[in-house]
Amino acid sequence: MNSPNARQDLARASFTIQGEGFSLSLQATVPAGPVQRVDLLPLARALADAVVAQTQQAVEAAGQHISCRAGCGACCRSLVAISEVEARRLHSYVHSQPEPRRSTLLARFDEALAALQCAGLLGALQHWAAWSQPEYRRQLTAYFAAGVPCPFLEDESCGIYAERPITCREFLVTSPPRHCGELGSTEVRRVALPVQMFNAVARWQPREAGDGSEIQERWVPLVLALAWAEQHADESPAQPGPELLSELLDAING
Repeated sequence: MNSPNARQDLARASFTIQGEGFSLSLQATVPAGPVQRVDLLPLARALADAVVAQTQQAVEAAGQHISCRAGCGACCRSLVAISEVEARRLHSYVHSQPEPRRSTLLARFDEALAALQCAGLLGALQHWAAWSQPEYRRQLTAYFAAGVPCPFLEDESCGIYAERPITCREFLVTSPPRHCGELGSTEVRRVALPVQMFNAVARWQPREAGDGSEIQERWVPLVLALAWAEQHADESPAQPGPELLSELLDAING
């Protein structure tokens, strides 16, 4: 039974997300007490969904339509970049699944890594943090050419749709779906979002005490997320929910 003072443990915030020619006013409720970034990840996803929904309305008002549909899994064979907080969340999600689901998902990750090894891509992929932009683009092309499906792809649809990464939520096209499966196609018409929530969440990092340097975007290849999370537990101190939300909004609007 909830305590009569349970509402005191929550804080409500009103804020605005802004981009070029874009403004979205929202309200959110967050824990008032200390939490970790992963605890506010569902809110970050909801903000991404809100930006995508408003963008989709604008696209449709302009006479176009989003062609992404369940059953079209071409983009699920891409090198998917996720933020560090999402990598930890996926690790917890997979290991919280009942058997045999848990073992099935773990086996799919092993199969994907084995396929990348056979394609000669795994070694380079494990050093993603050192890639230059040209190398990143080369690896994107090579990964897509290898055709390795996401471990969560089931019947050409996302098997963890509610838990899918922000990168996946933000990938929208108005071109015919067949072009997404064509390597190097120039016919893919991707929708430009006014606010990239993935980039913001990748910047949503704790700053070391006394460190005045700029916080960089940090990401993890989805296919390596479980192994990475095993080795990189979140050791940052918990912070009040409103404080973490403020840092997230700074990353979005800043």
